[in-house]
Amino acid sequence: METIFGNLQGLKSSQLKQLQRLYHQRIPGDRITTPEFSQRLAAISTEVNQPVCAYINRRGQVIRVGVGTPRQTQIPPLELPRYGAERLSGIRCIATHLKPEPPNEAALTAMALQRLDALVVLNITGTGFTRRGGGSTGYVKEAYLAHLTPQESRTLITSPAAPKIEENQIQSPSWNISPPLDLDDLADQDLVDLVENLEAEFQREFVAQEVDADHDRVLIVGLMTSEVTPLQFQDTLVELARLVDTAGGDVLQTIQQKRSRIHPQTVVGEGKVQEIALTAQTLGVNLVVFDRDLSPSQVRNLEMQIGIRVVDRTEVILDIFAQRAQSRAGKLQVELAQLEYMQPRLAGRGRTMSRLGGGIGTRGPGETKLETERRAIGQRISRLQKEVDQLQAHRSRLRQRRQHREVPSVALVGYTNAGKSTLLNALTNAEVYTADQLFATLDPTTRRLVIPHGETDEHQEILITDTVGFIHELPASLMDAFRATLEEVTEADALLHLVDLSHPAWLRHIRSVREILAQMPITPGPALVVFNKIDQADSETLALAREEFPLAVFISASQRLGLETLRHRLAQLIEYAVDCG
Repeated sequence: METIFGNLQGLKSSQLKQLQRLYHQRIPGDRITTPEFSQRLAAISTEVNQPVCAYINRRGQVIRVGVGTPRQTQIPPLELPRYGAERLSGIRCIATHLKPEPPNEAALTAMALQRLDALVVLNITGTGFTRRGGGSTGYVKEAYLAHLTPQESRTLITSPAAPKIEENQIQSPSWNISPPLDLDDLADQDLVDLVENLEAEFQREFVAQEVDADHDRVLIVGLMTSEVTPLQFQDTLVELARLVDTAGGDVLQTIQQKRSRIHPQTVVGEGKVQEIALTAQTLGVNLVVFDRDLSPSQVRNLEMQIGIRVVDRTEVILDIFAQRAQSRAGKLQVELAQLEYMQPRLAGRGRTMSRLGGGIGTRGPGETKLETERRAIGQRISRLQKEVDQLQAHRSRLRQRRQHREVPSVALVGYTNAGKSTLLNALTNAEVYTADQLFATLDPTTRRLVIPHGETDEHQEILITDTVGFIHELPASLMDAFRATLEEVTEADALLHLVDLSHPAWLRHIRSVREILAQMPITPGPALVVFNKIDQADSETLALAREEFPLAVFISASQRLGLETLRHRLAQLIEYAVDCG
């Protein structure tokens, strides 16, 4: 039995049968519709006194019948047979309309969201007659034919321009609407010619605008609630754009919404979801990134309505970590973090996870593939946890050996991209990888450093460790997985808290790092605040930092400014830490 979608309340069984019979109609493959099919659709719509939509594929088969407007009966993007900015979906919609007017914006937006080959709107008169032999006629007053058109140009906003978020202009789809047509003129329209010409134009435009075939084309979505200030919100969006850039994506656009609270199903409101879907398909986006953690159900709802992959901020960070991990320990901890993140989200991975499993060990009493996958991931997490515990024990033995030799240790901590690796290289002539990227280095590196003794001025040797960078709201799965690495922070005699003074949100970065340090199971040792990149900071910022942090050290690791002062202050810090210890 064919399915009828939309508002079916109050329909008689005879009317439902008439709607079901539409599925048995066949339209010639090269025609948009026929006068007979249009009149029959209009007659049914008149009888039920509601708009009716029929969706037809390129073979001329009716694949969906809905009672309601094109907006109310539209096909979810994930259910469309083909979907993308470079082509059309292969489906057209013939819709009736009870008022004598051209297609409204809601209907045209539905056409754009589904990337329909064409939208035909039949304005019905409300009266008609049945010809001898049973054919209905006279119900259609006039018809309109609408279709999408390629845009002449698009403003392409890539990652380097991400700070100018407020200047982004949302792209609107463009369409063409015919003048009023009678049914014979409409039947003369060549569907094949229309579709082939349009898709050739869309393909040319898509290729011309493509940034890089190897990079994800990303749309960022930010939600501002009453909990954050406008400045903090903009900082978060700029940082997310940098994260996407570091992960290898190209940010094409940023969409923002201000709401008092998060929408439980889709984070942003229904209208904003539609705007995201339109912008994504207009720009040819293949990934939408939200500025906050999403629940599995929110991801599922958003992907159903938008039609492309949706990820949250944590998933972007996990992807960067997966790219950056070089050592076996780093890869181990990244895999653990990814599995812990993925486990509760298995149910949101769609219908592929609901099939029965197959093969030895998976043919339990009705065990689904979802349960099999969840069990396999649970077993893998247990194994990784044991390996992380072994890694913790190994690091602990190394630290005990160092402590036995009474070599003081200092951990470099700070917000990601504060310049920790650059400072380590400058102090110890190490060759740690550095780049102007978030999380450029992931694996901790320990080097020996000779500094003057705090009292005698004689040389003394200390160990300095470059640790993983912190970030605002560091994902809990990363905190747990990287506990072996983060112990380098808690076990160190003292901390050097490095701050990028050239960053507009440097004060917020300090607070974020201190919040993460406060969550450590063991209280870290005393910390010395070191402001880096002073050569890139303005005089007002320098003055404010000196006033707020009178005991801090001011340096430029890349220009080797203030390093001698830092060595002496470091010696005093070590002496204080050892005496207190």
